[in-house]
Amino acid sequence: MRTIELDAYVLDTLMADLVGHDHQPSAFLVYLALWRRTRAEGVDEAAASLRELAEATGLSRRGVQDALARLAARGLIHVERDGITAVPRYRVERPWARRTDARAPATE
Repeated sequence: MRTIELDAYVLDTLMADLVGHDHQPSAFLVYLALWRRTRAEGVDEAAASLRELAEATGLSRRGVQDALARLAARGLIHVERDGITAVPRYRVERPWARRTDARAPATE
């Protein structure tokens, strides 16, 4: 079995926020599934249908749709479509990393 790297923030903060505060455990599952398809594979974005994400997470397609809407609204994913019937491409965002980078001292 292959091991993947996950930002500590995802488990330490994001999980409690999505599951506990937002009452959206489905959003956390979908975020992890998208992380696996993108960041864990070393790619910026990945195409995935609702069916594929439903199978990967054990959620219904409607549950996946709701989770994707929540994640997009919170700026945790970026979604692109080439057309109304095209399979969307997802990019997993890490807004906490930008904040951390902004606080880091400049190097010369």
